[in-house]
Amino acid sequence: MWDPAQYLRFAGPRMRPALDLLARVLVQSPAAILDLGCGAGNVTASLAARWPSGRLVGLDQSEPMLEGARRSVPEAEFVHADLTTWEPARRFDVIYSNAVLHWVGDHDVVIRRLLDWLTPGGVLAVQMPRNHAEPSHATAWAMVHEPAWAHLDADRLLPQPVPEPEFYHDVLAGPTGDIDLWETTYVHRLEGVEPVAEWTTGSFLSPVLEALGDGATEYLAEYRRRVAAAYPVRPDGTTLYRFRRLFFVAVKGMP
Repeated sequence: MWDPAQYLRFAGPRMRPALDLLARVLVQSPAAILDLGCGAGNVTASLAARWPSGRLVGLDQSEPMLEGARRSVPEAEFVHADLTTWEPARRFDVIYSNAVLHWVGDHDVVIRRLLDWLTPGGVLAVQMPRNHAEPSHATAWAMVHEPAWAHLDADRLLPQPVPEPEFYHDVLAGPTGDIDLWETTYVHRLEGVEPVAEWTTGSFLSPVLEALGDGATEYLAEYRRRVAAAYPVRPDGTTLYRFRRLFFVAVKGMP
């Protein structure tokens, strides 16, 4: 249940890590690029501008998101599929994945599968939120274990879907020739009423609200109350939102 308009309410701050990741991909003229989890295509447009001569493919599981992507980047090819089961017809020189792999499990298996989709010397560039210790995420995790929402499948919210950086280093160290691995904590200055809850409603909370159905209104009201208390409005009227993200850029080894 993805709402492109809600997700893109914070398009500016959401784009910053995407562009920070793209800046570390030092490939000059890739023939084929995959935007894995392309969403509404706002990052796909940056990939198209960076590599205008490359064949660009966007993959996403949300058809409403892809509708927006096709309008935004008509020169790209877009595929509606699940990244855990899709099989590409050709290999790519760059696989770029911004804020999608935290939605799937078995990262060691998934990453090795993505490396198989690369040409020798190709680049896998990934960014994932690692923000589950912050109140925006920890509050939702705590609430799904309370009696009022005990009927909810708690597996829809993993306590921490993205392991420590050392995990990714060890997965990548064998099949790749070079690894650039880092974490950044962004401090976003958000405006509006209860902006942190508005942010998570468009992303992290989507599967929970979908599962709750008619009960989503009550859940969301209580979540908003708790999160607003955790993120007070600053004297200048903005709300500061700390958000930690993990990045890596890995070059596939030559045969």
